[in-house]
Amino acid sequence: MNVLWFIPTGGDGRYLASEDQGRSTRFGYLKQIAQAADELGFVGALLPTGRFCEDAWVYAASLIPLTQRLKFLVAVRPGLTSPAIASRMAITFDRISNGRLLINVVTGGSSADLAADGFHLEHDARYDLTDEFLSVWRDLTQGEKVNFEGEYLKFVNGRRGFEGIQTPYPPLWFGGSSEIAHKVAAKHADVYLMWGEPPNQIAEQVANVRRLAEEQGREVRFGIRLHVIVRETESEAWAAANDLIRYVDDDAINAVQALQSNSESVGQARMRALHGGRRDALEVSPNLWAGVGLVRGGAGTALVGDPDTVAARMQEYADLGVDTFIMSGYPHLEEAYRVAELLFPRLPLSAQHQVSQSSVYTPGHELIRQAVKDLIPSGNGKVKTA
Repeated sequence: MNVLWFIPTGGDGRYLASEDQGRSTRFGYLKQIAQAADELGFVGALLPTGRFCEDAWVYAASLIPLTQRLKFLVAVRPGLTSPAIASRMAITFDRISNGRLLINVVTGGSSADLAADGFHLEHDARYDLTDEFLSVWRDLTQGEKVNFEGEYLKFVNGRRGFEGIQTPYPPLWFGGSSEIAHKVAAKHADVYLMWGEPPNQIAEQVANVRRLAEEQGREVRFGIRLHVIVRETESEAWAAANDLIRYVDDDAINAVQALQSNSESVGQARMRALHGGRRDALEVSPNLWAGVGLVRGGAGTALVGDPDTVAARMQEYADLGVDTFIMSGYPHLEEAYRVAELLFPRLPLSAQHQVSQSSVYTPGHELIRQAVKDLIPSGNGKVKTA
């Protein structure tokens, strides 16, 4: 498994739908989250995109010299930028970071949000444009000369000026639950990313994208975006989940659900269908909790439980073909430590994790542990093993 974390450039806090103990997107605080994720052994971190988030490219670039191994999953927005400009940005970032860039292709959610950024294509047309965008972006970024004319884009003698670190280009991650999104993902993506749904629904999406990719002569990996609430015991975890939404009232739920109902996003509709705006049936699958989605757009589910249970639920997704997990929790700094300390030891982590994890516990900890053993007498006068 590969596990990534999340850098909340749109804000963070201890409770949802409340300013009580809320945290602003100060650079110093987000730097702490990135450095914690780096030190704890997360493979990478997702930076969100949207009009209520600070710019992901600027933020990620500022964190390059402050981290060592952490990769940054940063969005390109077809229709909001040119594939040539996006290609140069990607190659430049890849070179500066020594190959620590992952590309998140975001076609868009609601028409209202996109219109606020000056983009006015309808749902399916946006994916047609994305297909053209990625065709040009991939060719440019891997060094091919581009002459292209489609319905939306036209390029004459396009070419890159310098090479990146990763070949043929930084990996492309792609989300979208509609049929046309599946087709574009199957044609272009390296990793198809889903929001956390019950395993049977994830299995359906995996099977469809895998079939479409095979028709293109390609293979696609699969990832899932989830919140996580892990504690030492099951009861503590569920108490923490309920505490997270202690300030969520009907007015807050209705306001958010009304906005989401106007979205053209199929994925958002699937998230809303899990909870239906109701607080009384939030465990939508064993240990899969939809409480976050009551007042948060996008990924709205969390795995809740003790470490062994959460690890078992993750393995269920892995058995379906998911090898990558992008996780988050409130507040993101403290929860990064909980996930690494409680959950990582129970997971079959990839080699990228193992290299990073080797530095988490220093030899000094072993010396302290041995000294404690030597100081604890057993009942018969001998030294008892601690």
